[in-house]
Amino acid sequence: MPVQPSPSQDVPEPPVPDTAGTGPAETGPAETGPAETGPTEAGSAETGPATPEGFKRATDGPVAELVWDGRSWAADGEPLGERPSAAEVARLRPLRGLAVRWPAEPVPAGTVTGLAAAGVPLHAAASPGWVEPGLARLLAAWTPGDDPGGPRSVTALRREEHSVRLRRHALRGPAAGTAEAAGTGTGAGAGAGAGAAPKVSVVMSSMRPHHLGQALTQIARQRGVEVEVLLALHGVPAGHEAVRRALAACEAPVTVVEVAADVPFGTALNTAALRAGGDYVAKWDDDDWYGPDHLADLLMARSYSGADIVGTAAEFFYLEPLDATVRRTDYTGEIWSDHVAGGTILLARDRFTETGGFPALPSGVDAAFLKAAHAAGARVYRTHGLGYVLRRSVRAQHTWRLPLAHFLRVASNQWRGFRPSLLLEA
Repeated sequence: MPVQPSPSQDVPEPPVPDTAGTGPAETGPAETGPAETGPTEAGSAETGPATPEGFKRATDGPVAELVWDGRSWAADGEPLGERPSAAEVARLRPLRGLAVRWPAEPVPAGTVTGLAAAGVPLHAAASPGWVEPGLARLLAAWTPGDDPGGPRSVTALRREEHSVRLRRHALRGPAAGTAEAAGTGTGAGAGAGAGAAPKVSVVMSSMRPHHLGQALTQIARQRGVEVEVLLALHGVPAGHEAVRRALAACEAPVTVVEVAADVPFGTALNTAALRAGGDYVAKWDDDDWYGPDHLADLLMARSYSGADIVGTAAEFFYLEPLDATVRRTDYTGEIWSDHVAGGTILLARDRFTETGGFPALPSGVDAAFLKAAHAAGARVYRTHGLGYVLRRSVRAQHTWRLPLAHFLRVASNQWRGFRPSLLLEA
């Protein structure tokens, strides 16, 4: 299917018609979850150094100035520390952004990079030559704009994409932003120095050979990590022509296990996960879309949050029968929670082993795993969902049981065609 980029401005399209019916929504494990738990002992929006925790997706606040007053940086007239605290950044969250007023001569820039690490949207149309070039390019790449709202507005989305790029630049280094901007550094382990990349064991179960080529390609192009794929063929023989083609084209190492079709989905996943040799285990769904920084962003969130389990918000859904993309924002990102998108679960391998792996269930595996882990004291953090799109087609092809009409009802935005965030780099 040809991939179309997200609109760069508001597109005056008619809303997607609710053609999937209007019956009451059923509860599905991957789309609905418990209420937020709020900050835990591992993190708070008001204490400690600033992180992206507490980022506001949309705000109608003004754009303030970040100015060097000769001794320190001040935002909106209030001085900031060299390493902005969580409390200082929390005060800035309602702002649409900060316009950086660089002095002509070099000054300490720790405050600026600290704000970038916390995801505060920063802008500078021009920067003096002494400013790190990658940061200067990022600051000039986004301009705060008034958000007109509406189901097809992308203003708030562009603001959040910019926030994520700033976080990557500040927390992962300039190479992360450079690789993304240039579209380079793709492939397993790209973007990290030799021997420096963490190893992630990607666990995937599939009974749909026609999706394997896309899934394996997306895993192999992950940046900043070393990946291995643990593939459970669920009722599909390894000799299937589509399987052989997908494996031959994959640039990442793949371990294949064959599991009978009548084996529960959770058992199929665990059969593959037993082969994990990485530092981390990540679950992957074969029919969804993932950006090239998906795993690196999860590891970054794990680092700044200290969480045991990290995952993304389930925001973007491609409704295949309607050829429409919807975005739901009722599940906030950058928050402590007991619910993340099931296809994005990541945790340390030893922690995965301690939990006993995925429950031996035919469906509801992700929700049951998270519930058991949370009950056992695991701290779960949900980061942004801009690099992930869930595919929703007909019910028979999924373990979930929600009608397409449900996604239209809960959508904050909707667009014709496949319209992911630009961070997906589709």
